[in-house]
Amino acid sequence: MLVAHATWHGGALCLWAEHDGPRSAAKPGGHPFATRDFTGTSYEPLLRGAARVVLELLLPGTGERPLPSGELGPEPFDGVPVLSPWKVPALVLEPFQAMELLRTAEERADVVPGTDLRFLGVVAADAAALAAAGRVLPALREEDGDLLACWRPVLDPTRFARLAEAMPPACRAVAPGRPAAEVLAEALDGLADTAVRGTVPHPLLPPRTGKTPERVPLAERWLEALTGPSPLVVREPGDDPAELRAELDAWHRAARPAHGPLKLTFRLVEPKAPEPEPGEAGSPESPEPPQVPLSEQPWRVEFLLQGTDDPSLLVPAAQIWSGDTLLEGAEETLLTGLGRALRLFPELSRALDVATPAELVLDTAGAFRFLRTAAPLLAAADFGVLLPTWAGRSRLGLKLRTDEQEGEEQGAATGSGFGLGDLVDFRWELAVGEETLEEDDLAELARLKAPLVRLRGQWVELDEEQLETALEFLRQGGSGTMTAGQAVRAVIHAGERTLPLVAVEAHGALGDLLSGEADRRIAPVPTPAGIEATLRPYQERGLAWLGFMEGLGLGALLADDMGLGKTLTVLAHLVQAGAGASDGTRGGGGPTLAVVPMSLVGNWQREAARFAPKLRLYVHHGAKRRRDAELVRAANGADLVLTTYGTATRDAEQLAKVSWARVVCDEAQALKNSATRQAKAVRSIPARSRIAMTGTPVENHLTELWSIMEFANPGLLGPRQAFRERFAVPIEAEGDERAAAALKRATQPFVLRRLKTDRSIITDLPEKQEMKVYCNLTVEQASLYQATVEDMLEQIAEADAKQRRGLVLATMAKLKQVCDHPALLLKDGSRLQGRSGKLEELERLCAEILESGEKVLVFTQYAEFGSMLQPYLEARLDRPVLWLHGGTTKEQRDELVARFQGEDAPSVFLLSLKAAGTGLTLTAANHVVHFDRWWNPAVEDQATDRAFRIGQTRDVQVRKFVCVGTMEERVDEMIERKKALAESIVGTGEEWLTGLSVAELRDVLRLAPDAVSS
Repeated sequence: MLVAHATWHGGALCLWAEHDGPRSAAKPGGHPFATRDFTGTSYEPLLRGAARVVLELLLPGTGERPLPSGELGPEPFDGVPVLSPWKVPALVLEPFQAMELLRTAEERADVVPGTDLRFLGVVAADAAALAAAGRVLPALREEDGDLLACWRPVLDPTRFARLAEAMPPACRAVAPGRPAAEVLAEALDGLADTAVRGTVPHPLLPPRTGKTPERVPLAERWLEALTGPSPLVVREPGDDPAELRAELDAWHRAARPAHGPLKLTFRLVEPKAPEPEPGEAGSPESPEPPQVPLSEQPWRVEFLLQGTDDPSLLVPAAQIWSGDTLLEGAEETLLTGLGRALRLFPELSRALDVATPAELVLDTAGAFRFLRTAAPLLAAADFGVLLPTWAGRSRLGLKLRTDEQEGEEQGAATGSGFGLGDLVDFRWELAVGEETLEEDDLAELARLKAPLVRLRGQWVELDEEQLETALEFLRQGGSGTMTAGQAVRAVIHAGERTLPLVAVEAHGALGDLLSGEADRRIAPVPTPAGIEATLRPYQERGLAWLGFMEGLGLGALLADDMGLGKTLTVLAHLVQAGAGASDGTRGGGGPTLAVVPMSLVGNWQREAARFAPKLRLYVHHGAKRRRDAELVRAANGADLVLTTYGTATRDAEQLAKVSWARVVCDEAQALKNSATRQAKAVRSIPARSRIAMTGTPVENHLTELWSIMEFANPGLLGPRQAFRERFAVPIEAEGDERAAAALKRATQPFVLRRLKTDRSIITDLPEKQEMKVYCNLTVEQASLYQATVEDMLEQIAEADAKQRRGLVLATMAKLKQVCDHPALLLKDGSRLQGRSGKLEELERLCAEILESGEKVLVFTQYAEFGSMLQPYLEARLDRPVLWLHGGTTKEQRDELVARFQGEDAPSVFLLSLKAAGTGLTLTAANHVVHFDRWWNPAVEDQATDRAFRIGQTRDVQVRKFVCVGTMEERVDEMIERKKALAESIVGTGEEWLTGLSVAELRDVLRLAPDAVSS
């Protein structure tokens, strides 16, 4: 398998790859599994003629070898990774080849894109979108004495800041000292220039006629180079580019969104129906005045100033010119804003002919142009835009009506016998909002030939192409019969037409499915006989939904929040389908294969034994697992077969020999990358029904949802490339609300998502109380902390860019260890007592919890520290302390969990965050302590959910230890201040800190005077 990586360096895209084959005999300092050989892959045609270079990348490793990327498969490593320089062979792509590769990398299934390549693909999509929207300006750049004509994007500061924060560290591995914003700006400039040159291939100036003068002006040579094959501007004697560059730079600065207390806002005002003249209603003596059709009345675009901090503050331009406002600098802000907007909205020039512009008068066609063209450009440039409520909503679209044919069962109870192969009567209709249109209505609209018309009391935007499509659609006839499955696919893909789908009206089982609320419409299924538990109401609805989906022949995505009992719901579904029958027979048409992470095999075994004891279970795992005919016999003799993702990947062909009733994938985010061998192998196992289970159906990208849905319902959402173009790119890159609504409509029927925090779902889950526990350092800790900081700052001041990042990360790890305990940093086997403020607080807290007869989970990210803590706490508390870490075997893990959950079991459970943060149910504890911080709220919440989940009957108290006056406190404050962006800020651990300057690092890492205990 190849994993492709990319970095932007030297103004170009540099590409290399990792492979999972035999390690090459690398030269000293060479990366042992790096390659630039893409022979035989779909990348090969794009890479012909690419320049070959060797880059020196700063990558994490063990010190002796680099660690593989997550896409290649993480390599177990208990130590702290260190950053070291590795020489990597790479290819330098030409601009157009680079853009094409970035645009299509995720569709090329034979090579897996790394996070760095995927990120640059998002940047390329942004650059292309800016070019398509006209948000680029020409520029002149001087580089090594050469003049270069180029196109520069006009960036939205908020979007740019979010992209910079989200940049994977691997994108800067070749220059780790450079700020992410600097790398991003250079990549966006280069990609936007390429996008424009690919869109505007013709010269901007007509060819000169007659005799060419001896000297062509610099401006003309610059214009020719803007769209020519080379950006190089030929220099001639006497050229002075300073003036041209100054003008272009000023243009770019003026086009950038301005931020201040006030901003210019444009409000579109529609014509109003004329009021009748005063007089007696119905009196023949008061004739009606001649009526001017609304379509011929003027529209107005009003100019206003709006508060950036208080959007409700709206001051009309007329009020500003009259002096009836106390807003400081209002006139200057208004005129400056109108001057900037003129570049994006040239029709404004008519309003600027007067000294005090207050509005622009438009005809209907002009109002339509403002809606479709000017308004989006102005909004993207950070101007305010206020449109009527109907704008963007009341458009022409399709409505689908379906009815089950006579003789079919009505209603949607499971077992009705209705399936996707059954015929339904259908009728396509044309509608505007809630109003259905007939052919006469459309003919009248076509006759008016107006882009905005008043229809049944509301204004409607009409696209001429859509109107002609609608008329042709009606003439061809839009009714007949189709299968229910065809109707489902028609709804999902209807948005691909020129006319969008605006409504669906269906009845019976199909109506319940397409509504996306089948779990609430169909009758809940009570707890089946054979389940040793009482299902909660939402689980009974989930059970009915699973049966309903399987009855229709559809796969299901059970996406309930963590801790809501997805496993029990699926076990109940198996029992309800006939598995584990007391007479030894089995309904459901065969065994069920459950593919789960290794850490959850024991959990599935325990829950099956506890809740569904009559299910016959076979675990297909380990070196002695059965194969061929023996595997088929073992599977057919079981109701439920458990296997791991790794085993399923290796044994896919073996497992495919069994006639599975259904395949269930737990933690189905393991399938999020559709191109991996694991995802392909699991998808290849045939079954009559499929269930995906995950509490996080989308972790990073929408294509992850496509990949999981492709497992559950192959082909339902269409090809991956079409899904990206229709949904992923518009939603992620452009925030397209229509695409988001269409995606929700397309996927909602197949996804059941309930949240633990929703009190309408679960009312008896106790409260979770989170608190920070601030601990002081001992004198020894403070001395070590200060020495570590000073040593790092001294080294950073002298380090080059390649060394800087490794120094920062290593220092962060050391400081976290100091805050835990000096013995963790020194690794000298010295005593623990009396040397750590955190340890003293942990002893006190555990003693208090034990005295009250309660239990506690203590998480640490350092396995070596846990091994020190376990015997120490046992001796100090005089009670057994359990310890679970990465080296714990499955059998030991299950024994520890069972022992802790027992009534007389030990009351302190020490756990490695990485090894025990998921897959365990430890509801015997109602206290959780995070001894050291992962600085990723999602990871910490997952660990906390080991106790805060179904089965917990007491309030859960969560304590997060923070050393006061240290970098722990300041990083925690940063996370709290930026809660909305916490995921993108801390998603890569401490690495976001490596871009800080020495002064900023000193401020974050400094030791405050109140850090040391008195």
